[in-house]
Parts: sequence; structure tokens; C-alpha cells
Amino acid sequence: MTVLEETTGEPTGEPTDARGRVAELHDIRAQAVAGPSEKATAAQHAKGKLTARERIELLVDPGSFQEVEQLRRHRASGFGLEAKKPYTDGVITGWGTVEGRTVFVYAHDFRIFGGALGEAHATKIHKIMDMAIAAGAPLVSLNDGAGARIQEGVSALAGYGGIFQRNTKASGVIPQISVMLGPCAGGAAYSPALTDFVFMVRETSQMFITGPDVVKAVTGEEITQNGLGGADVHAETSGVCHFAYDDEETCIAEVRYLLSLLPQNNRENPPRAESSDPVERRSDLLLDLVPADGNRPYDMTKVIEEIVDDGEYLEVHERWARNIICALARMDGQVIGIIANQPQVLAGVLDIEASEKAARFVQMCDAFNIPIVTLLDVPGFLPGVDQEHGGIIRHGAKLLYAYCNATVPRISLILRKAYGGAYIVMDSQSIGADLTYAWPTNEIAVMGAEGAANVIFRRQIADAPDPEVMRARMVKEYKAELMHPYYAAERGLVDDVIDPAETREVLAKSLAMLHTKHADLPSRKHGNPPQ
Repeated sequence: MTVLEETTGEPTGEPTDARGRVAELHDIRAQAVAGPSEKATAAQHAKGKLTARERIELLVDPGSFQEVEQLRRHRASGFGLEAKKPYTDGVITGWGTVEGRTVFVYAHDFRIFGGALGEAHATKIHKIMDMAIAAGAPLVSLNDGAGARIQEGVSALAGYGGIFQRNTKASGVIPQISVMLGPCAGGAAYSPALTDFVFMVRETSQMFITGPDVVKAVTGEEITQNGLGGADVHAETSGVCHFAYDDEETCIAEVRYLLSLLPQNNRENPPRAESSDPVERRSDLLLDLVPADGNRPYDMTKVIEEIVDDGEYLEVHERWARNIICALARMDGQVIGIIANQPQVLAGVLDIEASEKAARFVQMCDAFNIPIVTLLDVPGFLPGVDQEHGGIIRHGAKLLYAYCNATVPRISLILRKAYGGAYIVMDSQSIGADLTYAWPTNEIAVMGAEGAANVIFRRQIADAPDPEVMRARMVKEYKAELMHPYYAAERGLVDDVIDPAETREVLAKSLAMLHTKHADLPSRKHGNPPQ
């Protein structure tokens, strides 16, 4: 038998038989699993962070992880690298199962070279990404690295290029989830940005292209790492982060939950779950939740809770662009994507950020065969110089393009207001919704009655002895003529006006009917969506 030198991991002598070789293997594996030292592990824990292997154990089912290239070591030299060649080279790669379904994963080990990416490190990631694409299974990256390994120079940068290329190749083919559990600076931040979902942990994870020191040197601004690129910044301000949590355990548990709502790849449907919530369940509470007065706000999340299975849903980008809601839920056990205006925030208008948020969510649902239910209560697009100069036309067109391009089952429900271009953009029948329903409280029009009356009857109002009385009369007349709840239904623009209490049953049965929907887009390399 042989033993290993503690410093280098190299064998001290040749084993004499097969048993010796196996013992040597076990020794080497034990060293690879243990990591560089107990001191390095203690330092990681002192930062409130788990080790890479501890994170993987939380993510995958117990005993299911199969590691790939555990014994890989770098071949670089110079700057002292030739004397330090730890196994794994700072990244753990492999596959396991989450609720019995295969998931590929790579996790940076911050204890080794600070998780920095070198040539061997990158090659391991490339391999596991290729395996995930070939196997048609989700890829989860547990990110905790210091960027490119400076000692390896341009070879490390080229490694990032290979990751970006594979992220793009996998986009819309397999679900890609980035979990930020430490720093992510420079070009390394672009890989998470190319994936479908980004998770972050408060205080311990940051993402930025240029760090605080560079910002101060160039602009004179002083800011902390968390102030520049922490979880709350990206969850509320930039929109880079979809989910933010206080600790790693909760964060990784939510990654598992998200995976349970996604298919393995774009050729499969999301997993169906048995539901004990009856499809025929009436929701009489909906009659009181939504005020008939279009100027009164309410919480759209309460409506969603009433119609989905057991009131459970997972909101995406919950704290960014809060005037629109994007959520994954189940209805009769089937996974659906919900896009809904939120009247509690900016009256539920569409603006630049809301349009971008919803457009990307529609594209994700369409890529992974998730039916889309749209709940409308939208007074229009947000007016203002900032919005127009910021390109609301361009950004609003992203949502329009996403809906028009989507071939999954699409159902829209108009709860109350649906005015102007925003009504068209929010999956109206005219842009391809399979079914369109409305509540008796709906108002579908070019604009609100007050604004319409002021335009159409401005001369009569101006010439009247009492303009306010005349305005009120004209508003009432316009509402009676063009904005009554059945106007759109009479013209075939709404398939049915339904009892709000029966919303769940109507939507569930419609989704069941559309389950086998098949639609093809024209043959093309790809579209040219608005940017």
C-alpha cells in the first residue's frame, strides 16, 4: 500500500498489488473530497457560506450525486502554480437527481484558488454543459468564484468564452439556473445573465462588471460591494436577479421547487402533479376582491391565489417591475405561467421594465411548453417623457413580439380595464390568444370613458351652458354605447363573459382542451425581435 504526501497529494511510493492500488485511489478521493484544508473550510463557514459539496448535497437527492473529473488538475506553470495542483481544480462537476429527475450541476469551490476559472476548470464546466445538452436535462450552476485565474492569462478568458457559447446553445433547449453564492465580477457575470433564472443570497453574493474600486477611480463614486451589486440591488433595481433569499439553505430549497415546475427540456411537458383541489371549486370571494370601480386598487395576487391549485404559486422577479406579476403555478395539476397586471402598483400600467419582465417570461414559458394565462386589468402604457425617451415603443414591442411568437396554449381573462394598445399587447384575441374570457366588470376600449368623451365631444362640452354637466352626460352616453361588458363579446372579440366565481373551472377546462394544441411557426433561422 502507499500513502500520499500531505502537501502535494502525490504518492510516496508504488503500491505492490491491486488492493494497494484501490487503497491509493480511496486516499486520493478522500483528499479531493476533503478539499485543501480544514482551515480553508473554516474560513468559508466563517463568511456564512457553505462549501461547494455541502451546497450540492442540499440541491440533489441524497446519495444521487455522481461526480465527473474529480481528479482533474491544472497543467499551468509559473507564478507558483506548478507547486500547487489540487484535485478538482476548484470546481465540482457532475449530475444527480432532484425529486427523481436528472439534473446536471457545477459548483465553484472558493477554497481552491478562490474559485477562479483556469483552463482545466473551464474544460470541466464545458464538459458538464455538453453532457446536460446531450442528455436533455436542466443545468444548475452554483457560483462562488473570483473570476478568471490571472496567473493563467488569456487561457482563462477563453474558458469563459466557451461557457457563454454553451449557455447560448442551451438557451430554450434545457432549463439553465444560476445560483449566486459569492462574488461574480467582470465577464463572469455574463454567464448568469444568459441563463433562464438567477438566484442570489443577501450579503454574501454580488454581481458587477466593474467593482467598487474601479467605479471610484473612474467616476469618484464611493459604494460598497452590496450597494453596487448585491442581491437586493439586482432584485429590485436592475432586474438581473429573479429570486433573492436570506440564506443558502432557503435559496437552494427554492431552486429545487422551481425545478419541480420545469420540464427536463424543450421536447417535454412540465411534470404534472396530482391535485386535491377540485377543478369545480367556486371562488365566490372573487366577487368581492375586485372592485367594480376601475379607479379603486386591489391586490392581484389574491385573485391568483383563488384560482390556482391550493393557492400556491412561485412569483418570478417579485420585487422588480412590480406593476406586473409573472408567476408559475399549477391548475388541475398542470403547470401554467401567469402574467397579470398589478393594480396596486402604478395602477397596473405597462412601462419599460414591466414590458421587458413579461416578455422574457412569455419567451421562457413558450420555450418550455408551459401554457400561458394572462389576467388583464390595464389602463394603458405609462405616459411621460422619460418613458418615451427611454424607448417604451421598443420595449413594449418586445412583449408584443413574445406573445405573437408563442405557440403554447394561451388564454386571456379581462377582469376590469383593458384600454388602448396595452389591451392589444396583453395577449388579446387579435394577436393570437386561443381563448379570451371576460368578467361582467370588463371595460374594453381605446381609452377610458372620460378621456374618450373629452376628445369626441369636446365641442359640445365647450359650448354647453354647464360644461361639467354636459361632460358627465357624454361620459355616461359613451359608456352605455361602447363600454358595456358585452360590447366585445357581441363582436366576437371575447369568447365568453363568465361568472368570476367560476373562473377556476373555466380556465382549467379550457387548458385541458388546449393540452394537445400544436402550432408551427414559419420556417426561418430565427426572428429579429425588437431590442
